[in-house]
Amino acid sequence: MTVDLSPVQEYYKDKTIFITGASGFMGKVLLEKLLYSCHSLKEVIIICRPKRGKTPETRLEEMFKLPIFQRIKDERPHMLKKVTIYQGDVTFDLLGLSGDSLKHVTENTNIVFHMAATLKLEGNLRDAVDMNLLGTRRALNVAKQMKQLEAFIHLSTAFCNCDQEVMYEKVYDFPHKPEDLMRLAEWMDVKTLDAITPDLLKPHPNTYTYSKRLAELLVRDHYESMPVIIARPSIVSPAAYEPLPGWVDNLNGPTGLMIGCGKGVIRSVLVNQKNKAEVIPVDYAINGLIVIPYEFNKQAKRPANVPVYNITNADHRKMCMGTVVEMSKRINKQIPFNAGLWYPDPCVTTNTFYHNFNVALFHWLPAYFLDFLMLLLGQKRFMLRVQEKISTGLGVLQFFTLNAWCFRSDNYASLWNKLNEEDKAIFNMNMDVKETEEEYMIECAKGARKFILKEKEEDIPKARLHMKIQYVVDVVCKTLIVGFFFYYLLKWTGVLALF
Repeated sequence: MTVDLSPVQEYYKDKTIFITGASGFMGKVLLEKLLYSCHSLKEVIIICRPKRGKTPETRLEEMFKLPIFQRIKDERPHMLKKVTIYQGDVTFDLLGLSGDSLKHVTENTNIVFHMAATLKLEGNLRDAVDMNLLGTRRALNVAKQMKQLEAFIHLSTAFCNCDQEVMYEKVYDFPHKPEDLMRLAEWMDVKTLDAITPDLLKPHPNTYTYSKRLAELLVRDHYESMPVIIARPSIVSPAAYEPLPGWVDNLNGPTGLMIGCGKGVIRSVLVNQKNKAEVIPVDYAINGLIVIPYEFNKQAKRPANVPVYNITNADHRKMCMGTVVEMSKRINKQIPFNAGLWYPDPCVTTNTFYHNFNVALFHWLPAYFLDFLMLLLGQKRFMLRVQEKISTGLGVLQFFTLNAWCFRSDNYASLWNKLNEEDKAIFNMNMDVKETEEEYMIECAKGARKFILKEKEEDIPKARLHMKIQYVVDVVCKTLIVGFFFYYLLKWTGVLALF
């Protein structure tokens, strides 16, 4: 039976796609979308390393059991057979490929999506260079051998040029050279490298954005001889529509904050409420990635400079952080999480001293107290370790939540504008949908409950009752604390003796 294909689907017909980082959040969504919507493709090749005693094949089987692949199982189960998995790793030369596997990849691949990276903002420079910079060079070295390569899409980050007031869709030069940093990381011991890292990073806040910026320079330098393209998503948030509304599988970014605050674990955050939230739903980002090779190869003339796409939300859809905070609190009361630690009412401030005071009083003090109780009861202590992770996470996030960002995303917007109606229905990037931002955030809250916390929808009424009890306890405790404070203050100053 002949199937009518849209222009983008027609482009992917009989194509072989190679993906690094397919086991990550965006990688899973990309794999699912390619299999579901580009169903005439020939093959998708992914690499995966063994993990926790599981072979790559076992990890792929477990991935296919996730809810996001259910629609493929229901409607196009044969597409799962088009996935080929090889044991590989971007930290190995030639990505760990050799022999028949390397030959198959280099002889058949048409499109590469290089998505593998370490996202640890607090990670050390050696690991960031090995994954994000050397890993990109290794991927490029494999791509150079591909006889039918049409597009190499390098996934970067919209924040890699954080020293620019306005971030346009172009590659910005930097005093450091990628080759110099790679050589430095190879011969210098970790202790010395860590010591000089703060000076190397300036003006970057962390090793992630720094290594990603240099990786862009590396990719750009291959543009004359290879069809390389750079895609820069902003903070990637849960899915708006597909493969499932609210789908998310990690605690990075807004989801981690939502759960931490909603559970009452995070009591204070540094956020400038006047700034706009820079997030993009994962399905919008993935649809953009899929359309990019099609758009690149349909052009009659190759662009003079390497194509760059800032995959960010449209300006008229961006909300102020203050609005996001208030909306989140309201939604959290409607859809609370089960059995939170305390009533979810975090302090949102730009005052570092006030924030640190709250962290000491409401993060560290309860953590020490609970671990002390665990010690007395002979139980395993864990709260201090949890608090250390929370503090580290909040520390690296504050650079993004306290600063204002200005992106120009004309290239990304043009992807949507150039699609015909059929492709617009398949690869949705519409910034003028009828659904409101609040409806999207409700789906995010439901997704966090269902996919991350594994909480059931029927437990919501019980969770609301639990929250009401927590509210009463919170008010009583705060009243007692304030009362005792003023009582001893008046007693210490001698004012109490006058009565």
